[in-house]
Amino acid sequence: MEPTSSLADKADGHPSARATGQGSSWLDSYFGASRRGSSVRTEILAGIATFLASMYIIVVNPAILSHAGIPFSAALSATVLISFMSSLAMGLYARNPILVAPGMGMNALFTYTLVQGAGLSWEVALGCVFWSGVLFATLAMFNVREAIINAIPSSLRYAITCGIGLFITFIGFKNAGFIVGSDATLVTLGSMDASLITFFIGMMATAILVILRFNGALILGIALTTLLATPMGRLWGGDVVVEWSGIAAWPDFSAVMQVDIWGALKVAYLPFIFVMLFTNFFDALSCFMALSESADLKDKDGNPRNLKRSMTVDAFASMIAAPLGTSAAQTFIESGAGVAQGGRTGLVAVTIALLFLPFLFLSPLLSLVPGIATAPALVLVGLFMLAPVSKIDWSQFEQAFPAFLAIILMPLTYSITLGIAFGFLSFVLIKLATGKLYDIQPAMWVSAALSVVMLVTTH
Repeated sequence: MEPTSSLADKADGHPSARATGQGSSWLDSYFGASRRGSSVRTEILAGIATFLASMYIIVVNPAILSHAGIPFSAALSATVLISFMSSLAMGLYARNPILVAPGMGMNALFTYTLVQGAGLSWEVALGCVFWSGVLFATLAMFNVREAIINAIPSSLRYAITCGIGLFITFIGFKNAGFIVGSDATLVTLGSMDASLITFFIGMMATAILVILRFNGALILGIALTTLLATPMGRLWGGDVVVEWSGIAAWPDFSAVMQVDIWGALKVAYLPFIFVMLFTNFFDALSCFMALSESADLKDKDGNPRNLKRSMTVDAFASMIAAPLGTSAAQTFIESGAGVAQGGRTGLVAVTIALLFLPFLFLSPLLSLVPGIATAPALVLVGLFMLAPVSKIDWSQFEQAFPAFLAIILMPLTYSITLGIAFGFLSFVLIKLATGKLYDIQPAMWVSAALSVVMLVTTH
Protein backbone atom coordinates (compact mmCIF):
# COMPACT_ATOMS: atom_id res chain seq x y z
CA MET A 1 0.00 0.00 0.00
CA GLU A 2 3.03 2.34 0.02
CA PRO A 3 2.43 3.82 -3.46
CA THR A 4 -1.20 4.50 -2.54
CA SER A 5 -0.15 6.14 0.69
CA SER A 6 2.32 8.49 -0.96
CA LEU A 7 -0.13 9.46 -3.67
CA ALA A 8 -2.82 10.04 -1.09
CA ASP A 9 -0.54 12.23 1.00
CA LYS A 10 0.39 14.21 -2.10
CA ALA A 11 -3.27 14.68 -2.97
CA ASP A 12 -4.09 15.74 0.59
CA GLY A 13 -1.36 18.34 0.62
CA HIS A 14 -1.88 19.77 -2.84
CA PRO A 15 -2.92 23.45 -2.61
CA SER A 16 -5.55 23.11 -5.32
CA ALA A 17 -7.17 20.28 -3.39
CA ARG A 18 -7.82 22.66 -0.52
CA ALA A 19 -8.67 25.67 -2.61
CA THR A 20 -11.13 24.10 -5.01
CA GLY A 21 -14.66 23.71 -3.78
CA GLN A 22 -14.21 25.56 -0.46
CA GLY A 23 -17.28 27.64 -1.12
CA SER A 24 -20.77 27.16 0.22
CA SER A 25 -21.52 24.18 -1.99
CA TRP A 26 -24.02 21.97 -0.26
CA LEU A 27 -22.08 18.92 -1.43
CA ASP A 28 -18.94 20.25 0.19
CA SER A 29 -20.90 21.13 3.30
CA TYR A 30 -22.55 17.71 3.62
CA PHE A 31 -19.51 15.55 2.90
CA GLY A 32 -16.89 17.84 4.41
CA ALA A 33 -14.47 17.61 1.48
CA SER A 34 -12.71 20.90 2.27
CA ARG A 35 -12.35 20.01 5.93
CA ARG A 36 -10.50 16.86 4.88
CA GLY A 37 -8.15 18.65 2.49
CA SER A 38 -10.06 17.66 -0.64
CA SER A 39 -12.63 19.26 -2.95
CA VAL A 40 -15.83 18.33 -4.76
CA ARG A 41 -13.91 18.08 -8.04
CA THR A 42 -11.25 15.83 -6.49
CA GLU A 43 -13.90 13.60 -4.91
CA ILE A 44 -15.75 13.14 -8.23
CA LEU A 45 -12.52 12.36 -10.09
CA ALA A 46 -11.60 9.87 -7.37
CA GLY A 47 -14.99 8.19 -7.78
CA ILE A 48 -14.38 7.86 -11.52
CA ALA A 49 -10.96 6.30 -10.83
CA THR A 50 -12.43 3.68 -8.48
CA PHE A 51 -15.25 2.91 -10.91
CA LEU A 52 -12.80 2.32 -13.77
CA ALA A 53 -10.71 0.05 -11.57
CA SER A 54 -13.68 -2.06 -10.50
CA MET A 55 -16.28 -1.96 -13.29
CA TYR A 56 -15.07 -5.37 -14.47
CA ILE A 57 -17.41 -6.80 -11.81
CA ILE A 58 -20.39 -5.78 -13.97
CA VAL A 59 -19.37 -8.45 -16.47
CA VAL A 60 -17.37 -10.92 -14.38
CA ASN A 61 -19.94 -11.41 -11.60
CA PRO A 62 -22.80 -12.38 -13.98
CA ALA A 63 -20.39 -14.62 -15.91
CA ILE A 64 -19.63 -16.58 -12.73
CA LEU A 65 -23.21 -16.61 -11.41
CA SER A 66 -24.49 -17.86 -14.77
CA HIS A 67 -22.59 -21.09 -14.07
CA ALA A 68 -24.88 -21.50 -11.05
CA GLY A 69 -27.96 -21.23 -13.25
CA ILE A 70 -28.85 -17.57 -12.71
CA PRO A 71 -29.56 -15.99 -16.13
CA PHE A 72 -26.70 -13.71 -17.19
CA SER A 73 -28.92 -10.67 -17.79
CA ALA A 74 -30.69 -11.16 -14.45
CA ALA A 75 -27.38 -11.48 -12.61
CA LEU A 76 -26.09 -8.37 -14.40
CA SER A 77 -29.13 -6.33 -13.38
CA ALA A 78 -28.78 -7.54 -9.80
CA THR A 79 -25.05 -6.72 -9.79
CA VAL A 80 -25.63 -3.17 -10.98
CA LEU A 81 -28.58 -2.59 -8.66
CA ILE A 82 -26.86 -3.78 -5.48
CA SER A 83 -23.68 -1.89 -6.40
CA PHE A 84 -25.69 1.29 -6.88
CA MET A 85 -27.75 0.94 -3.70
CA SER A 86 -24.97 -0.16 -1.35
CA SER A 87 -22.35 2.32 -2.60
CA LEU A 88 -24.92 5.11 -2.32
CA ALA A 89 -25.60 4.07 1.29
CA MET A 90 -21.87 3.92 2.01
CA GLY A 91 -21.50 7.48 0.73
CA LEU A 92 -24.58 9.04 2.31
CA TYR A 93 -24.70 7.16 5.63
CA ALA A 94 -21.14 6.07 6.43
CA ARG A 95 -19.60 8.91 4.38
CA ASN A 96 -16.55 6.87 3.43
CA PRO A 97 -14.95 6.73 -0.06
CA ILE A 98 -15.55 3.01 -0.43
CA LEU A 99 -17.25 0.94 -3.14
CA VAL A 100 -19.57 -1.90 -2.14
CA ALA A 101 -20.44 -4.47 -4.82
CA PRO A 102 -20.77 -8.25 -5.29
CA GLY A 103 -17.35 -9.56 -4.35
CA MET A 104 -14.93 -11.87 -6.07
CA GLY A 105 -14.48 -14.91 -3.88
CA MET A 106 -18.04 -14.71 -2.61
CA ASN A 107 -19.40 -15.34 -6.11
CA ALA A 108 -16.97 -18.23 -6.56
CA LEU A 109 -18.02 -19.69 -3.20
CA PHE A 110 -21.66 -19.34 -4.21
CA THR A 111 -21.30 -20.92 -7.65
CA TYR A 112 -18.59 -23.54 -7.37
CA THR A 113 -18.96 -24.67 -3.76
CA LEU A 114 -22.63 -24.27 -2.86
CA VAL A 115 -24.31 -24.90 -6.22
CA GLN A 116 -21.92 -27.03 -8.27
CA GLY A 117 -20.09 -28.65 -5.34
CA ALA A 118 -22.79 -29.27 -2.73
CA GLY A 119 -25.68 -29.48 -5.20
CA LEU A 120 -27.80 -26.67 -3.75
CA SER A 121 -30.20 -24.92 -6.08
CA TRP A 122 -29.25 -21.31 -6.72
CA GLU A 123 -32.41 -20.23 -4.91
CA VAL A 124 -31.36 -22.08 -1.72
CA ALA A 125 -27.79 -20.80 -2.11
CA LEU A 126 -29.23 -17.27 -2.18
CA GLY A 127 -30.99 -18.17 1.07
CA CYS A 128 -27.59 -18.98 2.60
CA VAL A 129 -26.37 -15.59 1.39
CA PHE A 130 -29.37 -13.94 3.09
CA TRP A 131 -28.81 -15.61 6.46
CA SER A 132 -25.08 -14.85 6.42
CA GLY A 133 -26.08 -11.23 5.84
CA VAL A 134 -28.49 -11.35 8.79
CA LEU A 135 -25.72 -12.64 11.05
CA PHE A 136 -23.31 -10.05 9.68
CA ALA A 137 -25.83 -7.27 10.38
CA THR A 138 -26.28 -8.57 13.94
CA LEU A 139 -22.54 -8.56 14.55
CA ALA A 140 -22.22 -5.09 13.08
CA MET A 141 -25.04 -3.66 15.20
CA PHE A 142 -23.68 -5.12 18.44
CA ASN A 143 -20.13 -4.10 17.54
CA VAL A 144 -18.50 -7.46 18.43
CA ARG A 145 -15.82 -7.23 15.74
CA GLU A 146 -12.90 -7.21 18.21
CA ALA A 147 -13.89 -10.51 19.82
CA ILE A 148 -14.17 -12.20 16.43
CA ILE A 149 -10.94 -10.67 15.14
CA ASN A 150 -9.04 -12.01 18.14
CA ALA A 151 -10.55 -15.49 17.80
CA ILE A 152 -9.36 -16.36 14.28
CA PRO A 153 -5.55 -16.49 13.94
CA SER A 154 -4.18 -13.94 11.51
CA SER A 155 -2.31 -16.64 9.58
CA LEU A 156 -5.61 -18.32 8.69
CA ARG A 157 -7.24 -15.01 7.75
CA TYR A 158 -4.39 -14.29 5.33
CA ALA A 159 -4.46 -17.86 4.05
CA ILE A 160 -8.17 -17.76 3.22
CA THR A 161 -7.71 -14.66 1.09
CA CYS A 162 -4.73 -16.26 -0.71
CA GLY A 163 -6.55 -19.55 -1.21
CA ILE A 164 -9.57 -17.84 -2.72
CA GLY A 165 -7.17 -15.97 -5.01
CA LEU A 166 -5.62 -19.21 -6.27
CA PHE A 167 -9.09 -20.70 -6.68
CA ILE A 168 -10.28 -17.74 -8.75
CA THR A 169 -7.15 -17.92 -10.91
CA PHE A 170 -7.75 -21.63 -11.47
CA ILE A 171 -11.34 -20.86 -12.52
CA GLY A 172 -10.06 -18.24 -14.97
CA PHE A 173 -7.69 -20.71 -16.60
CA LYS A 174 -10.42 -23.37 -16.69
CA ASN A 175 -13.02 -21.04 -18.22
CA ALA A 176 -10.55 -20.07 -20.95
CA GLY A 177 -9.72 -23.70 -21.78
CA PHE A 178 -6.10 -22.97 -20.87
CA ILE A 179 -6.28 -25.81 -18.32
CA VAL A 180 -8.34 -28.90 -19.14
CA GLY A 181 -8.95 -32.28 -17.56
CA SER A 182 -6.61 -35.22 -18.12
CA ASP A 183 -7.02 -38.90 -17.22
CA ALA A 184 -3.26 -39.27 -16.77
CA THR A 185 -2.41 -36.10 -14.83
CA LEU A 186 -5.83 -34.76 -13.71
CA VAL A 187 -5.12 -31.40 -15.42
CA THR A 188 -3.04 -30.34 -18.39
CA LEU A 189 -2.63 -27.54 -20.93
CA GLY A 190 -5.50 -27.16 -23.39
CA SER A 191 -5.25 -27.44 -27.17
CA MET A 192 -3.31 -24.63 -28.82
CA ASP A 193 -6.27 -23.34 -30.81
CA ALA A 194 -7.62 -19.87 -31.65
CA SER A 195 -9.47 -19.60 -28.33
CA LEU A 196 -6.43 -20.39 -26.19
CA ILE A 197 -4.16 -18.07 -28.17
CA THR A 198 -6.71 -15.26 -27.91
CA PHE A 199 -6.96 -15.76 -24.16
CA PHE A 200 -3.17 -15.78 -23.73
CA ILE A 201 -2.74 -12.55 -25.71
CA GLY A 202 -5.56 -10.94 -23.71
CA MET A 203 -4.06 -12.09 -20.42
CA MET A 204 -0.62 -10.69 -21.26
CA ALA A 205 -2.12 -7.42 -22.51
CA THR A 206 -4.14 -7.07 -19.29
CA ALA A 207 -1.08 -7.79 -17.17
CA ILE A 208 0.92 -5.14 -19.05
CA LEU A 209 -1.86 -2.60 -18.56
CA VAL A 210 -1.82 -3.33 -14.83
CA ILE A 211 1.98 -2.99 -14.71
CA LEU A 212 1.76 0.35 -16.52
CA ARG A 213 -0.85 1.46 -13.93
CA PHE A 214 -3.65 2.22 -16.39
CA ASN A 215 -6.86 3.19 -14.61
CA GLY A 216 -9.42 0.51 -15.44
CA ALA A 217 -6.74 -1.94 -16.63
CA LEU A 218 -8.98 -4.98 -16.08
CA ILE A 219 -11.95 -3.60 -18.00
CA LEU A 220 -9.61 -2.46 -20.81
CA GLY A 221 -8.21 -5.99 -20.93
CA ILE A 222 -11.74 -7.43 -21.13
CA ALA A 223 -12.60 -5.05 -24.00
CA LEU A 224 -9.38 -5.85 -25.89
CA THR A 225 -9.83 -9.61 -25.53
CA THR A 226 -13.44 -9.30 -26.71
CA LEU A 227 -12.26 -7.48 -29.84
CA LEU A 228 -9.62 -10.15 -30.45
CA ALA A 229 -12.25 -12.88 -30.06
CA THR A 230 -14.73 -11.30 -32.50
CA PRO A 231 -13.25 -12.93 -35.65
CA MET A 232 -13.43 -16.42 -34.08
CA GLY A 233 -15.83 -18.61 -36.02
CA ARG A 234 -15.90 -16.03 -38.80
CA LEU A 235 -12.34 -15.55 -40.06
CA TRP A 236 -10.70 -18.54 -38.39
CA GLY A 237 -11.55 -21.76 -36.56
CA GLY A 238 -13.64 -22.25 -33.45
CA ASP A 239 -17.17 -21.42 -32.48
CA VAL A 240 -18.60 -17.92 -32.75
CA VAL A 241 -18.21 -16.49 -29.25
CA VAL A 242 -19.08 -12.81 -29.83
CA GLU A 243 -22.56 -12.15 -31.18
CA TRP A 244 -24.32 -8.80 -31.47
CA SER A 245 -27.71 -8.57 -29.78
CA GLY A 246 -28.17 -4.82 -29.43
CA ILE A 247 -27.04 -1.96 -27.23
CA ALA A 248 -29.71 -1.50 -24.58
CA ALA A 249 -32.67 -3.30 -23.06
CA TRP A 250 -34.88 -3.11 -20.03
CA PRO A 251 -33.37 -4.60 -16.86
CA ASP A 252 -33.98 -8.28 -16.21
CA PHE A 253 -35.49 -8.73 -12.77
CA SER A 254 -36.37 -12.41 -13.20
CA ALA A 255 -34.07 -13.40 -10.31
CA VAL A 256 -35.53 -10.85 -7.90
CA MET A 257 -37.24 -12.43 -4.85
CA GLN A 258 -36.39 -15.94 -6.01
CA VAL A 259 -34.40 -16.51 -2.81
CA ASP A 260 -35.42 -19.59 -0.80
CA ILE A 261 -34.98 -18.21 2.71
CA TRP A 262 -36.52 -21.08 4.64
CA GLY A 263 -35.02 -23.81 2.47
CA ALA A 264 -31.57 -22.58 3.51
CA LEU A 265 -32.29 -23.22 7.20
CA LYS A 266 -30.92 -26.75 7.39
CA VAL A 267 -28.18 -27.98 9.71
CA ALA A 268 -26.17 -29.21 6.73
CA TYR A 269 -26.08 -25.68 5.32
CA LEU A 270 -24.86 -23.98 8.51
CA PRO A 271 -21.16 -24.36 7.57
CA PHE A 272 -21.83 -22.65 4.24
CA ILE A 273 -23.59 -19.76 6.00
CA PHE A 274 -20.74 -19.47 8.49
CA VAL A 275 -18.05 -19.49 5.80
CA MET A 276 -19.87 -16.72 3.91
CA LEU A 277 -20.20 -14.73 7.12
CA PHE A 278 -16.57 -15.27 8.03
CA THR A 279 -15.22 -14.39 4.59
CA ASN A 280 -17.37 -11.30 4.14
CA PHE A 281 -16.80 -10.02 7.67
CA PHE A 282 -13.03 -10.22 7.51
CA ASP A 283 -12.82 -8.96 3.94
CA ALA A 284 -14.80 -5.89 4.98
CA LEU A 285 -12.76 -5.30 8.11
CA SER A 286 -9.39 -5.77 6.41
CA CYS A 287 -10.44 -3.43 3.58
CA PHE A 288 -11.51 -0.70 5.99
CA MET A 289 -8.29 -1.06 7.97
CA ALA A 290 -6.05 -1.00 4.89
CA LEU A 291 -7.73 2.08 3.40
CA SER A 292 -7.77 3.92 6.71
CA GLU A 293 -4.02 3.36 7.08
CA SER A 294 -3.17 4.37 3.52
CA ALA A 295 -5.13 7.64 3.58
CA ASP A 296 -5.36 8.39 7.31
CA LEU A 297 -9.12 7.83 7.34
CA LYS A 298 -9.18 7.48 11.12
CA ASP A 299 -11.15 8.80 14.05
CA LYS A 300 -9.69 10.46 17.12
CA ASP A 301 -8.94 7.05 18.67
CA GLY A 302 -6.93 5.90 15.66
CA ASN A 303 -9.59 3.44 14.46
CA PRO A 304 -10.98 3.36 10.90
CA ARG A 305 -13.38 6.29 10.48
CA ASN A 306 -17.09 5.51 10.88
CA LEU A 307 -16.23 1.81 11.08
CA LYS A 308 -19.48 0.72 12.71
CA ARG A 309 -21.58 2.54 10.13
CA SER A 310 -19.44 1.19 7.28
CA MET A 311 -19.71 -2.38 8.57
CA THR A 312 -23.47 -1.92 8.97
CA VAL A 313 -23.80 -0.80 5.33
CA ASP A 314 -21.70 -3.77 4.20
CA ALA A 315 -23.80 -6.17 6.28
CA PHE A 316 -27.15 -4.95 4.99
CA ALA A 317 -25.78 -4.92 1.44
CA SER A 318 -25.00 -8.62 1.84
CA MET A 319 -28.46 -9.29 3.20
CA ILE A 320 -30.39 -7.52 0.44
CA ALA A 321 -28.15 -8.93 -2.32
CA ALA A 322 -29.92 -12.29 -2.03
CA PRO A 323 -33.48 -11.02 -2.71
CA LEU A 324 -32.08 -9.07 -5.67
CA GLY A 325 -30.58 -12.27 -7.12
CA THR A 326 -26.81 -12.08 -6.59
CA SER A 327 -24.12 -13.31 -4.23
CA ALA A 328 -23.11 -11.19 -1.26
CA ALA A 329 -21.91 -7.63 -1.73
CA GLN A 330 -18.76 -6.50 0.06
CA THR A 331 -16.24 -3.68 0.22
CA PHE A 332 -13.79 -3.49 -2.68
CA ILE A 333 -10.07 -2.99 -2.09
CA GLU A 334 -10.10 -1.31 -5.53
CA SER A 335 -11.45 1.66 -3.58
CA GLY A 336 -7.76 2.38 -3.05
CA ALA A 337 -7.65 3.71 -6.63
CA GLY A 338 -9.91 6.58 -5.65
CA VAL A 339 -8.12 7.15 -2.36
CA ALA A 340 -4.85 7.41 -4.30
CA GLN A 341 -6.46 10.18 -6.37
CA GLY A 342 -7.19 12.15 -3.20
CA GLY A 343 -10.70 10.89 -2.41
CA ARG A 344 -11.52 11.29 1.27
CA THR A 345 -15.31 11.44 1.71
CA GLY A 346 -18.57 9.72 0.90
CA LEU A 347 -18.95 11.80 -2.25
CA VAL A 348 -16.54 9.33 -3.87
CA ALA A 349 -18.93 6.44 -3.15
CA VAL A 350 -21.95 8.44 -4.36
CA THR A 351 -20.15 9.15 -7.63
CA ILE A 352 -19.35 5.46 -8.06
CA ALA A 353 -23.00 4.54 -7.41
CA LEU A 354 -24.25 6.93 -10.09
CA LEU A 355 -21.73 5.60 -12.62
CA PHE A 356 -23.01 2.05 -12.11
CA LEU A 357 -26.65 2.94 -12.75
CA PRO A 358 -26.62 3.35 -16.59
CA PHE A 359 -25.36 -0.21 -17.00
CA LEU A 360 -28.71 -1.42 -15.70
CA PHE A 361 -29.93 -0.85 -19.26
CA LEU A 362 -26.86 -2.07 -21.19
CA SER A 363 -27.09 -5.83 -20.65
CA PRO A 364 -27.26 -6.68 -24.41
CA LEU A 365 -24.05 -4.75 -25.03
CA LEU A 366 -22.28 -6.32 -22.08
CA SER A 367 -23.46 -9.83 -22.97
CA LEU A 368 -21.17 -9.58 -25.99
CA VAL A 369 -18.28 -10.35 -23.66
CA PRO A 370 -17.30 -14.06 -23.92
CA GLY A 371 -15.81 -16.23 -21.19
CA ILE A 372 -12.30 -16.04 -22.64
CA ALA A 373 -12.47 -12.24 -22.28
CA THR A 374 -13.36 -12.25 -18.57
CA ALA A 375 -10.89 -15.06 -17.81
CA PRO A 376 -7.78 -12.78 -17.85
CA ALA A 377 -9.46 -10.55 -15.26
CA LEU A 378 -10.06 -13.59 -13.04
CA VAL A 379 -6.40 -14.60 -13.32
CA LEU A 380 -5.25 -11.09 -12.38
CA VAL A 381 -7.74 -10.76 -9.51
CA GLY A 382 -6.32 -14.01 -8.15
CA LEU A 383 -2.86 -12.48 -8.27
CA PHE A 384 -4.03 -9.40 -6.35
CA MET A 385 -5.54 -11.61 -3.64
CA LEU A 386 -2.22 -13.42 -3.09
CA ALA A 387 -0.61 -10.31 -1.56
CA PRO A 388 -1.24 -11.37 2.11
CA VAL A 389 0.88 -14.52 1.67
CA SER A 390 3.94 -12.52 2.73
CA LYS A 391 2.28 -11.75 6.08
CA ILE A 392 2.16 -15.43 7.10
CA ASP A 393 5.06 -16.45 9.36
CA TRP A 394 6.24 -19.51 7.44
CA SER A 395 9.00 -20.18 10.01
CA GLN A 396 6.34 -21.05 12.62
CA PHE A 397 5.19 -24.47 11.43
CA GLU A 398 2.18 -24.64 13.74
CA GLN A 399 0.83 -21.53 11.98
CA ALA A 400 2.21 -22.27 8.54
CA PHE A 401 0.77 -25.79 8.14
CA PRO A 402 -2.95 -24.91 8.68
CA ALA A 403 -2.46 -21.85 6.47
CA PHE A 404 -0.82 -23.96 3.77
CA LEU A 405 -3.67 -26.50 3.84
CA ALA A 406 -6.27 -23.76 3.53
CA ILE A 407 -4.44 -22.19 0.58
CA ILE A 408 -3.61 -25.31 -1.42
CA LEU A 409 -6.81 -27.29 -0.83
CA MET A 410 -9.14 -24.62 -2.20
CA PRO A 411 -8.00 -25.01 -5.82
CA LEU A 412 -7.12 -28.72 -5.50
CA THR A 413 -10.52 -29.72 -4.08
CA TYR A 414 -12.33 -27.07 -6.14
CA SER A 415 -13.96 -25.92 -2.93
CA ILE A 416 -13.40 -22.80 -0.83
CA THR A 417 -15.32 -24.36 2.04
CA LEU A 418 -13.16 -27.49 2.17
CA GLY A 419 -9.98 -25.42 2.23
CA ILE A 420 -11.28 -23.37 5.14
CA ALA A 421 -12.61 -26.43 6.96
CA PHE A 422 -9.31 -28.32 6.85
CA GLY A 423 -7.42 -25.17 7.78
CA PHE A 424 -9.55 -24.71 10.89
CA LEU A 425 -9.49 -28.39 11.84
CA SER A 426 -5.72 -28.72 11.47
CA PHE A 427 -5.16 -25.58 13.57
CA VAL A 428 -7.32 -26.91 16.43
CA LEU A 429 -5.79 -30.41 16.28
CA ILE A 430 -2.23 -29.06 16.31
CA LYS A 431 -2.99 -26.87 19.34
CA LEU A 432 -4.60 -29.82 21.11
CA ALA A 433 -1.66 -32.14 20.38
CA THR A 434 0.88 -29.57 21.55
CA GLY A 435 -1.02 -28.71 24.73
CA LYS A 436 -1.71 -25.11 23.74
CA LEU A 437 -5.42 -25.03 24.50
CA TYR A 438 -5.16 -21.40 25.56
CA ASP A 439 -4.53 -20.49 21.89
CA ILE A 440 -7.95 -21.84 20.86
CA GLN A 441 -10.62 -19.16 21.21
CA PRO A 442 -14.33 -20.12 21.52
CA ALA A 443 -15.03 -19.06 17.92
CA MET A 444 -12.36 -21.49 16.71
CA TRP A 445 -13.98 -24.38 18.60
CA VAL A 446 -17.28 -23.47 16.96
CA SER A 447 -15.57 -23.20 13.55
CA ALA A 448 -13.94 -26.62 13.92
CA ALA A 449 -17.24 -28.19 15.01
CA LEU A 450 -19.07 -26.68 12.03
CA SER A 451 -16.30 -27.92 9.75
CA VAL A 452 -16.78 -31.48 11.04
CA VAL A 453 -20.55 -31.20 10.54
CA MET A 454 -20.03 -29.96 6.98
CA LEU A 455 -17.57 -32.74 6.12
CA VAL A 456 -19.80 -35.46 7.58
CA THR A 457 -23.06 -34.23 6.06
CA THR A 458 -21.91 -33.17 2.61
CA HIS A 459 -19.06 -35.59 1.79
